[in-house]
Amino acid sequence: MAKKIFVAATGQNCGKSTVCLSLLHRAAKKYKRIGFIKPIGPKLVEFRNCWADKDAVLMAQIFNLENDIRDMSPVPLYPETTREVLDGKISPETLGQRMVEACRRLEEQCDFLVIEGAGHAGVGSVIGYNNAQIAKLLNAPVMIVSEGGIGSAIDAISLNLSEFKQAGIAVRLLLGNKLLAHKRQTNLHYLNKAFAENDMHIEGGFNYSPILANPTLNRISRLLNCPLQGNEEEALRIVHTVQLGSASSQRVADLLEESTLLLVHTSRDELMVMMASLYHLPEYRHKIAGMVIAGYAPVSPITLKIVDDSNIPYIRTQITTAQSFSIIKDDVTKTSAEDKEKIDLIRHLAEVEFNFDKIDAILNP
Repeated sequence: MAKKIFVAATGQNCGKSTVCLSLLHRAAKKYKRIGFIKPIGPKLVEFRNCWADKDAVLMAQIFNLENDIRDMSPVPLYPETTREVLDGKISPETLGQRMVEACRRLEEQCDFLVIEGAGHAGVGSVIGYNNAQIAKLLNAPVMIVSEGGIGSAIDAISLNLSEFKQAGIAVRLLLGNKLLAHKRQTNLHYLNKAFAENDMHIEGGFNYSPILANPTLNRISRLLNCPLQGNEEEALRIVHTVQLGSASSQRVADLLEESTLLLVHTSRDELMVMMASLYHLPEYRHKIAGMVIAGYAPVSPITLKIVDDSNIPYIRTQITTAQSFSIIKDDVTKTSAEDKEKIDLIRHLAEVEFNFDKIDAILNP
């Protein structure tokens, strides 16, 4: 019988998928056969002639589990699924049975299985199975991942613990994640004080990393639904700063930080020309990730030629700079299989910052 871990979270963007990837990476060094399942899949992509949750697809691609993809995402949530459940066209019991059967098949062929929940503990209630109920259904020990901080983190953890308590399942381990390095010990100290009466181990996860938190040029291109032009070799470059090009050209140059993406309106010819010129200079190359040239009006042909000749990466979109800025800022980047730099970093951090053996012993004594 496989050892298994149900990875829950206090909400979105806690780094749950990064934790799952790290668990699988470390488990692969200890166990012969590893597996992954995301019982309910709210964010679907098409893969191998089926629709599956994108986290399941990511793990399948990274760990060569593609043949198991249907079991890795047994209950894909299509736009109409929740309405069909509420209308009585699909019974929750049918969905629960799908999860149980898929998990059983994976357990039979694996030595170590990671079960990833979707969002906070209550997600899935609309179809009759929230994360807490799924953990109980699959008889899996639970680890809950929370973001760093004290007050807001404790509030979110308490709220989620109540869901698991109501479902009749204990949370064995709390992993404080995305911790600011200089506040790490303080955060963990107060988490231990806040939950001293709970029969729950508390461990630190990863420190906050801008590389993991920020998007690549390729992801921004996909977000804006426009191709990346110029130096395509920079497609996987990570953008650390997004800056609106609303100030004077000199002021914009002075404000450039490490790996800046500049959002510039099509009317700012002098700014585009300056950025194209600076891109050639070694002292600015590390500061300039590229540009988003936004606006419905066309770019001056001579300006566009200068930009193209410089080979600076850029994305041309007809939406406004404000809309582009909102789309980029509202996105919380998720790792994709193409993000080799991020995946390599996660593997490295899993080796040096992640106490897998202790987590494994706590959840599978």
